[in-house]
Parts: sequence; C-alpha cells; structure tokens
Amino acid sequence: MKRLSRRALLTNVIGLAVAVVVGLFGLSRRMDQGVPEAFGQPRGSARAPARARPPVVVEPLDAGVLRADAAVADSGAEVAPDSGVLDAVEPIDSAIAPDGGVPFHPAGTPYKSPFAKPNATRALRIKVGMLLNSIDDYDVKSGTFIADFFLSFTSDQPMPGLSLQFPNGRVENKSVIADKPTFKLMRLSGQFKSPADLRKYPYDSQELKILVEDDTRGIDQVRFVVDKERTKTARGFRTVGWQVTFVEARSLSHSYPDRFEGDDLYYGRYVFTVGLERFAASAVFKVFVPAFVIVLIALLGMWVPPNEMEVRSNAGAPMLAGAVLFHFALMQELPATSYLTRADKLMLGVYASLLLGMLSTWVMFLVKEENMHTVFRISRVFVPLTTVVVMALAVWA
Repeated sequence: MKRLSRRALLTNVIGLAVAVVVGLFGLSRRMDQGVPEAFGQPRGSARAPARARPPVVVEPLDAGVLRADAAVADSGAEVAPDSGVLDAVEPIDSAIAPDGGVPFHPAGTPYKSPFAKPNATRALRIKVGMLLNSIDDYDVKSGTFIADFFLSFTSDQPMPGLSLQFPNGRVENKSVIADKPTFKLMRLSGQFKSPADLRKYPYDSQELKILVEDDTRGIDQVRFVVDKERTKTARGFRTVGWQVTFVEARSLSHSYPDRFEGDDLYYGRYVFTVGLERFAASAVFKVFVPAFVIVLIALLGMWVPPNEMEVRSNAGAPMLAGAVLFHFALMQELPATSYLTRADKLMLGVYASLLLGMLSTWVMFLVKEENMHTVFRISRVFVPLTTVVVMALAVWA
C-alpha cells in the first residue's frame, strides 16, 4: 500500500513541477515583453468615484513641453487677434536662411521656428467643445477604441483655416455641419488609442483620451480654450462592460523639439478624457469566483484519511492543472505588462495554497506510519487557516 502510494507521489511531484514551470514561464514571458505605458505610474487616488463628476476644465502649462514664461501665458482676457492672422502669406515664406539649413525669424517673434508668425500680438482664442456620442469596440489588450463625437469651434473673431490632427488616432468619417467664420461644427468618427493601466485588473478603471491639435498654427496665432458647457457625453451614452465615472477636458500647449533644429514653437492641444470603470460583479464572477472554487476543492483533500493515501496524493494535481489553465486564459486577454496585475497576485495565492495542501500530504509519506494520524490532524487545521491568510494577502496586496 505504501509502496504504491510512493509511486503515486512521484507522479504527483512530476506533474506539479511541470505545471509550475509552465505557469511561471507564461507569466514571465508576458512580463518580459512589457514596455512602459503612458499610464505606467498609478494615480495618487484610488479607484474613481462611482458617480459621474462634472466636467473639469484645466489650462496648465505642461512641464517639459509647455512654455513657462509669463510673456506667452494666457491671462484669460479676451483680446482681439492681430490684423494679419488671416493673411495669405505663410510665416515660413518670410523666414530667412542666410547660411542654408532651416529658415528662422531673426526678430519680431519670441520663437525661432519658421512656422511662427512674425510681429504677432495676441493669439485668437477659440472655444472647443466635444459631445461624445459613443465608444465602441474598446480593446484593453491593444488600448484601441472607436469613438463617434461632435466637435465645435467658436470664437468672437473670424477664425483662420484649421488643419486638425489627432495625435492618438485617426478620423475615418467626417461630416461638416457648419463652417462659418466664427463657428464650425462637425461630426467625426474614427479609431483612437489610450494605453491601459492594468495594475488593479480586474477592478481597473481606464481613461480614454481623444487629442485634437492644429499642427499648422502655433499658440502665437491660435489658443484653444475648453468650452466647459459643451464638453460632455450624449444622453443615453453607453459603453458595453463599463460605466462612466467622469468626463473632463484640458487645454494644453505642446511642442515637438525633435523634428528639426530650432523647432521651438508650441501648438495648442485639446484633450478630452472620459473615465471608465469595470463593473464589479463582472470582475468577481470572471476572476475571483473560479480562483476560490479551485482552492476550496483542493482543501477537501485535507479530510481524506491517511489510509487512503492514493486518493489524497492525487487530489491536488487536477486542481493545479486547472489553476494553470485558468491563469493562462486570463493572460491571453491582457497585453504584455512590466508589472503584476491584481489577478496575477491572486493566482500566485492560489498556487501557494495548492502547494500547502500537497506539502501536508508529502509530510505524511516522510514520517513513520504510526505518526501519520498526528500529521493528518495537524494539517487539517493548519493548512486551511494558512490558506485563508495567503488568499487574503493575495486579494488585498
């Protein structure tokens, strides 16, 4: 009886080693392929509040890419643009290049860039509004989503021609509804990308951004201002599998100093952000319930008596194989990351719990036969209590 059990134990040990190696290999491969994401660092606050926040309007000067001198900072006063903002002559045509190379403006502008307007006074302030109609096909693995929205531009002076660009996506359909000197309204749809932060997966919350920029006129000619009354989601807005936690917009100034020598001009950028949060019930039944079921079934082996060592030694291997397959299925839904998600930590707790049960069985093979009942009684109390502690740490770590 004991010899047969030792053969079963050897088979169990080999199966455990293979399963652990496969699981750790898959996890390490996903982590090694990870690259720092735009949201690599967690936000200071915890999960976003469950109820929607009102639109937040910020006009900061972004450190590292935004101009910090007070001469260019917008004071907020409504000032008419210079009379030449609609001139047909492009700024680059008036730039000089006496020694060849990149043209520049020697005087009359705080910027050397050939795209800066000489002798410009104050930039034209343009209010930007966005009404988000829908978000479809959001893929956490690639960070892509399809957005449909209305985009409006309003000013108290005639606007120059705008060459709109979307740095984090592309517009596939565009319908111009109004195109007047002081008011422009269009409906657009296209695919955009916002890298996901999955540290708290499956209780994660994501921020989907739509960036709008005019890459032909800098902030010396045009300044974007958030139209807070026209920055919102449409009535009945829905995103399958997610709930909206907040909507906000910011007006920034962005530069591209690496494009060419002397490229010091800043461009206005409108950033629309919608916060999404995964439904808690979906996270529980999709990730936590299967993991805890695997652990509970494995714990039932603690009540198999010592005279049934063959059954007891084979009780943990199927659950370990199930845990590895379940973890592998979870990893297929997520992109490569350089950090552990909450689901990964949960599965590490599952592996540790299964290992505790198997160790208690192996100890019974190592002690004398008359001591097996003592080990059985101790492990039946120690292993479940330790498992509770391990799983609690895995859930809340």
